[in-house]
Amino acid sequence: MSDSQVSKSQLNESQLSPSTEAFTGLTLDPQEILPSFTQAANWQERYRALMLLGKRLPPLAEALRQESAQVRGCESNAWLYHREIEGKHYYLADSDARIVKGLIALLLTAVQGQDRQTIAALDLNAYFDQLGLSGQLSPSRTNGVLALAEAIKAAAVESSKR
Repeated sequence: MSDSQVSKSQLNESQLSPSTEAFTGLTLDPQEILPSFTQAANWQERYRALMLLGKRLPPLAEALRQESAQVRGCESNAWLYHREIEGKHYYLADSDARIVKGLIALLLTAVQGQDRQTIAALDLNAYFDQLGLSGQLSPSRTNGVLALAEAIKAAAVESSKR
């Protein structure tokens, strides 16, 4: 197990969910991450950047790979957890597919620590256009990313209703 893995010690045993520290400990700086996509010369460079970015996400502990956390609509297995802390929304996610994990990291870069309005306003098509990813993903990957984005938005909206 790597140091960055969401380990059993980071679990909230009473609810079988990640601890608050696991959510707030995940930092994805857009100023650092996004230029590797916007400045890439071609799809191969962007693909490589996606793979490297995916490696930055800590893997979820097996205990968290629950069916209740699985994102429906993804061809690959993907799990998503959400926590609202002081009006800001935080996510932890993982996938068993490397490219999906990179796409998850890109989504989280846009939404991690944001308020509900910012998350609800995320235009995935414009975001992926900006990053040079539009038209580069297969239809099934595109559908999976859209399902993840919708799950992220839904979690923020539902949490704010409580």
